[in-house]
Amino acid sequence: MMQERSLPNIFTDIVNQLASLVRKEAQLARVEMSEKITQVAMGLGLIVVGAVLLIPALVILLQAGVAGLVEYGIKEPWAALMVGGAALLIGVILALIGSSRLKADRLVPNKTIHQVQRDISVARDQVRQSYDKQRAA
Repeated sequence: MMQERSLPNIFTDIVNQLASLVRKEAQLARVEMSEKITQVAMGLGLIVVGAVLLIPALVILLQAGVAGLVEYGIKEPWAALMVGGAALLIGVILALIGSSRLKADRLVPNKTIHQVQRDISVARDQVRQSYDKQRAA
């Protein structure tokens, strides 16, 4: 047989469980944000190292492209303009893609938010059930 609990006892339990839940959700949010910050830091570090290594290689390849077009019969200023324009276009596209991946909405702790929403729903159901049982008694 189920032991009848008073409304103050139920309320006290709910408050204690809610406080514990808030502490655990805060811990989850801290861990998730730490993971996101680590991901961003690693991404930025890799971008910097990649850029340092790619810049000299790109300069050499662009010079070779200009030399190839000159060899093909295009005058040097036009060859340099074509190669530089193509490099500029590709660079802008890559920069836009990279910046879109660093937007703030990608850093939102979605798992924590989802978990908090579930917890609120469960708590609401428990309060409703406890209230219904009290009214029935």
